[in-house]
Amino acid sequence: MSNPAYKSHAMTFTVPFYDLDPMNMVWHGNYLKYFDQTRSELFAGVGIDLFDYFKKTSCLFPITKTATKHIVSLRYRDEFICKATVVEAQYKIVIDFRIKLVKNDQLCAKGRSEQVAVTYPDMEILFEIPDDIRKALEFSP
Repeated sequence: MSNPAYKSHAMTFTVPFYDLDPMNMVWHGNYLKYFDQTRSELFAGVGIDLFDYFKKTSCLFPITKTATKHIVSLRYRDEFICKATVVEAQYKIVIDFRIKLVKNDQLCAKGRSEQVAVTYPDMEILFEIPDDIRKALEFSP
């Protein structure tokens, strides 16, 4: 994730009450929600609307793998930045995530997601990400 040429997007969030678990920390599944919202905005920022892309091409991009490392728990009303960075887009789309507190830049969580290109309705995995998606993410062939 150190290459400054990789496409990235950052969003600022404030932890709402309804994202907390009974221990008053953000429930672990909500980190994936923050990752997904940031990933969606990253795609939008480079002109990719995956729903429209599916309607035009019958190509889906399902998430095939996720991983999250929880370091410091987010709590109610914490303001944090979630940053998504594309690190691969040749054979699959790999995005790394970092969640840091605004107040002190403390790393709270990091994660990764992987997506593949799949044709619909046959649900066959493509061996490469389509050229137009790679170009938008600046991973040209």
